[in-house]
Amino acid sequence: MTYLITGARGMLGRDVTAALRAAGHDVVPLGRDALDITRPSAVRSAFASLRPRTVVNCAAYTAVDAAEHDEPAAHRVNADGPRHLAETCAATGARLVHISTDYVFAGDADAPYAENAPTHPRTAYGRTKLAGEQAVLETLPETGTVLRTAWLYGAHGPNFVATMAGLASGDGPVDVVADQYGQPTWTADVAARIASLPPFPGVLHATCAGGTTWYGLAREVFTLLGADPDRVRPVTTVDIPRPTPRPANSTLAHARWAAVGLPPLRHWREALHAAWPALGLPGRTA
Repeated sequence: MTYLITGARGMLGRDVTAALRAAGHDVVPLGRDALDITRPSAVRSAFASLRPRTVVNCAAYTAVDAAEHDEPAAHRVNADGPRHLAETCAATGARLVHISTDYVFAGDADAPYAENAPTHPRTAYGRTKLAGEQAVLETLPETGTVLRTAWLYGAHGPNFVATMAGLASGDGPVDVVADQYGQPTWTADVAARIASLPPFPGVLHATCAGGTTWYGLAREVFTLLGADPDRVRPVTTVDIPRPTPRPANSTLAHARWAAVGLPPLRHWREALHAAWPALGLPGRTA
């Protein structure tokens, strides 16, 4: 089976490529320079030459603040791109696994969001990602899978864990938001799940189990590095204003994995400890 990976040069795309190859699959990874999913003719041409049976769409416009100022640009990548892929998958009989985000929700619930919870994005990024989800599910009701994830970190791109590791090497206090909750998730865990995912139409949540705040995650990173976690100081969202609102609650529920026949991803702390050597960071993992 040939897998086509779009957005293959990104943090998740690189791990998805590695996981599929490790599982023995024939994989064609394409970055934006090789396949611009906003161009329907480019998508059709890639399908005609490669004849993929499964497409994993990791391509996305993920600059949340920039999207707020240029929603049309984000829409072309996050909504039009998935629609072009879905339409070509429908025409060729290919399956599509589309990566989405917690930002499709309002982020103000008092419990983890279920897969079928009402969506209500509060940002341009969230609106465009929701439009992409809808395009996939409407075009491919039997062969389209939407995989929502959040709070990703990995070895191949900028992320919060790497940022905290850099700050831990310095001196003095580090202020980190303590009133935003989520599920830190290792890209390699998501990639491994994609590699073992059977055909399953609909929405699945691919985030690690449990939950914490950015402050809690930062303290865990400092501890693993052997730095003093008390250097991390809790602050509120109001204390560190951003151009675009961030969700207070990004935690996602995982009940639908039972229907797939697979367990939810492991606890976020277990995953972070397992990821540590792959992230190339010093310190300990015990």
